Formats: sequence, C-alpha cells, structure tokens
Amino acid sequence: MTSDTSPSLADALAAGTVVLDGGMSNQLESAGHDLSDELWSARLLAERPEAVTEAHLAYFRSGASGAITASYQATFEGFGKRGITRAEAARLLALSVELARTAARQAVDAGVRRPLWVAASVGPYGAMLADGSEYRGRYGLGVGELERFHRPRIETLAAAAPDVLALETVPDTDEAAALLRAVRGVGVPAWLSYTVDGRRTRAGQPLEEAFALAADAEEVIAVGVNCCAPRDVGPAVEIAARVTGKPVVVYPNSGEGWDAGARAWQGGTTFGTTQVTAWREAGARLIGGCCRVGPESIAEIARTLDAA
Repeated sequence: MTSDTSPSLADALAAGTVVLDGGMSNQLESAGHDLSDELWSARLLAERPEAVTEAHLAYFRSGASGAITASYQATFEGFGKRGITRAEAARLLALSVELARTAARQAVDAGVRRPLWVAASVGPYGAMLADGSEYRGRYGLGVGELERFHRPRIETLAAAAPDVLALETVPDTDEAAALLRAVRGVGVPAWLSYTVDGRRTRAGQPLEEAFALAADAEEVIAVGVNCCAPRDVGPAVEIAARVTGKPVVVYPNSGEGWDAGARAWQGGTTFGTTQVTAWREAGARLIGGCCRVGPESIAEIARTLDAA
C-alpha cells in the first residue's frame, strides 16, 4: 500500500473495483528491451531494474491501482541455470517487490491520489521450463513435488511484504492445490488465477472443480482467470463467483495467440474495454490485462469503470 492509512486490498475489493496493470513483458519490449531468453522479463531484475520500475510507473500513471511484479518467471531453479546463486536469486525476488513499491512512491510523488497495491507474481512451474507448458499443465509431477518447488519462492516473496501474492496463470488443479498448500501460513493474502480454455482449465478440468479448491481457503481473497482469451472471461467470472462467493480477478490477454515454438504472438486483438462493465456486474472486482495489453488499454478500463 502507499501509506499506513490505505485500506487493505481485501477491504478495497469489498467496497468496489480495483484496476490492475497490463502486461509487463509487452511494456518492457515497447521500451526497447530484448526479452528473448528463457528468463524473460525476470532477466531485467538483474540487468536493468530501473526499466522494471519505469514499466510499473507507466501503468500507475495510466490508471492502474495494482502492480504485478516482474517475478512471474523468476525462480531459484531458473536463475540457477544461469549461474545465479540462491542468495542472489532471493535478493532478486525481493527486489521485484521493492521495484513495484518504488514505482508506487514515484506515482504518488507525481500526483496520483489513490491507494496503490503490489501483487507479487508467482508463476506456474511451466514458466520456469520456458517451453509453453504453462498453457498445457500436466507436468508429470505430483502435488507434493509442485509444493516443494513453489514454497521457497513464495516464502521469499512473502518476506518482502507485498500486499498480495498473485498465484497466476495456473493451468491445472494439481498445481493449484500445491500453491494453496504453499501459501498457507505465510502471512500474506493471495489470489488464485487460472489460465483457461472455455469452461475448463488448460489441462481440461471443469472450472467448477478448479475454483472449488479455493472456496474455503482463508488466505485467498480473490479467484479468477488470466492469460486467456477475452471471450473466456465472462463464463469464468460467473462460475468463480458462484462456486466460491469470493471477489473475482480477471486479466485476459489481448486475444492474440502465443506460438511457443516461434516465441511470438499471432492473430488479431479481441480485447475490448466495453466488456469490463459486464465482467464487473458478474462479480469481477480486480480487472486488468495480461499479455499484449498496454497502458492505453488500462487507461480505457479505468475510465470505463469510473463512468459506469
């Protein structure tokens, strides 16, 4: 939060709607940064941390009240492949939170007068593999193995005191179950967000079953979807709200499709800000964009929700 008097994110969701930011990678790429290696935007935590702060600030200035950190692809294992020690990896994970906090302070200094929150991104196991498997799930690992993978990173991020942990782009229920176990007792609330195809997770499980896992989890303050096609958001919001009774978080892609082999986006944009009012009416309380959604779209979302 920007000050000790700001409401918690959970309280803000109970009172109304919070606008999230858009895609970190597309904002960094638009600023001229090369994200072609396996660490993606996480590489800049070590090489160009000021660029990450600038990306967060662009979204705060556009109307976002929530910033998702550049830790989606930041893992001890992924950093280790690049010769980065665990101690340095832990420093970079904590830095991802501080960079978002710095951007929030700069936004306040620039005249932003609304509460700002920081969500520490916890990407799926498949993000570390960097082969597109977060869009498939079913890694061949059990819930216990996935929990052991996620727990050290979650504990490190939680120690950096974000406002919330964003358990995001989760492709299947086994990984969701592992993440829910890993966040238990860390002292920071979380949201759980699946990547979906229609009314099912990417691994094919019905969303009713997927969202039900979080229904009784006290740590989880919102459930929903991200990194999916805009057309899939509406049905998912209805299911998430009905099954869990919790506020719903949604931040879809632009509508383009990711080609993991070519490491490129293909197709046209189908994201339209006119959809966000319907999402809010169905129960969405955290609304933003994911891949290929930039500050201009976030500004339009903020204006649309303010006017509704």
